[in-house]
Amino acid sequence: MKARSRERSIPAGEFKAKCLALFDDVETRGDSFVVTKRGRPVARIVPVDRGRASSLVGSLLAEEDVLTPVAVAWEASS
Repeated sequence: MKARSRERSIPAGEFKAKCLALFDDVETRGDSFVVTKRGRPVARIVPVDRGRASSLVGSLLAEEDVLTPVAVAWEASS
């Protein structure tokens, strides 16, 4: 896990007013920060790890016939 460089604290009211610009800083510069409420930390905003897979390509099993009804009784109301 990367070290959190440039992490700073920001009051919730300021976060609310500047959140879109702050998200841009997180994305472009890798900044991270802690949102505080009445001086107490409530959330940490950090960049997303881009190394993880972001799609489901290759995660599905092959099924030969997806249109034929299954031969199992079931109830839709449960």
